[in-house]
Amino acid sequence: MLSNTLLLILLFLFLLMIGAIYFIYASPRLTPEILQAIKDIQKVGPPELVHGQVGIAQSGAINIWYEIINPMADPKGTILLVMGHSTSGVRWPAYLYQPMIEAGYQVIRYDNRGLGKSDWIKDWTKKTTYTLSHMATDGLAVLDAVGIEKAHLFGVSMGGMIAQQMTIDYPTRVASLTSIMSTGYMDDPELPYVPRATFIKAIKLGIRYRLQPNEESFLKYAAGATFVLRGNDPAEVDVNFSLSSNLYLWRRHGGYNVKVGDQHTAAIKASGSRYEGLKQIDVPTLVIHGNRDPLVPVEHSKKYAPMIPDAKLVIIDKMSHRLPVHYMSQIIPLSLENFEKGALKQV
Repeated sequence: MLSNTLLLILLFLFLLMIGAIYFIYASPRLTPEILQAIKDIQKVGPPELVHGQVGIAQSGAINIWYEIINPMADPKGTILLVMGHSTSGVRWPAYLYQPMIEAGYQVIRYDNRGLGKSDWIKDWTKKTTYTLSHMATDGLAVLDAVGIEKAHLFGVSMGGMIAQQMTIDYPTRVASLTSIMSTGYMDDPELPYVPRATFIKAIKLGIRYRLQPNEESFLKYAAGATFVLRGNDPAEVDVNFSLSSNLYLWRRHGGYNVKVGDQHTAAIKASGSRYEGLKQIDVPTLVIHGNRDPLVPVEHSKKYAPMIPDAKLVIIDKMSHRLPVHYMSQIIPLSLENFEKGALKQV
C-alpha cells in the first residue's frame, strides 16, 4: 500500500498539473468564430498580397527580399517601410501604404533577415548574434539595389528601432524618419519594460500553439497574438487580414521561422541604447505612440523623442501596439506631413 507521504506527493503533483493546464488554457481563448474563420481560410487559401516589382538585395552574404510599389506618375520620393519583430513585410496592410502611393510616393517593403523570403540565419547563436546595426544595413542594401539615394523611413516597433539606427549610421541616405510605437532603448532601467500581463499571455500562447509547428497552430498563434497586442484598445481587430497575411506567409512566402523571435530579441538586447545617436539626428522626425500600448509602454517614446532635435511627438489616445484602420486618419496625414518636411529639407 502507498504511504500517506507518497499519496500527498502524488496529490500535489496532480494538483500542480491541473493548475498548469488551467494556466495555459484558461486565457486568452480564441472564440468559436475565429476558429471557424481559420478553417474557412485554410479551405479557400490566402489572396495574393504581392502586386509590385520584387527583387533580392545583397546585404553582405545575406539575401533580402523586397517589393517596390510605384504610383501612377513619376514618384516624388521613396518610402521604405521597416517592419517589426518577427513579422514579414507582406503583413503591411494596404490601407496604410496605399494612401502613400496615392500621394505620389514610391513605397518599398521588405523582409527583415530571418523572415519570409529573406535569408534565415541558420548558424545563429547568442554569442554571434546580429544587431540592429546589421539589420539597418539590410535596409540600406535594399535602397542600393533599387538605386535610391535617399528615402523616407517609416518603421514600427522594432522596425522603428532599425529605422532609428539606419538614420544614425547612414544620415546622408535618410530624408525623414517616422518611428511608431518604438523605443530608443528597450532595456532602459528607468523605464517600464514589457508589462507582466502581456508577458504571461505571450508565454501561454507560445506553449499552447508554437510547440506544434503546423499551419493550423501557426494561424491560431497569430490570431491570439493580435488580441494580446490589442490590449484594451477599443479599435476592432482585423482578424481576416491577420489570418490571410499569415497564411500567405506560411504557404507562399517562405514559411515562418520559429527561431526568428529569439534572434530579433537578441538583436535588440545586443544593440543597447541609441540615446546618444538620436541626439545627432538631423532630419525631420515624427514619433507616434499609443497610450494603451501593452508591449512597449508609451513612456519610451516620451523619453527618446525629445532627444531628437525638433522631433514631433504625437500620443494617440487609446491606441495599442497595432496599426488598425481606425487610427489611419491620424497616422497617415501626420506621416505625409513629415515626408513633405523631409523633401523640403533636401531642396
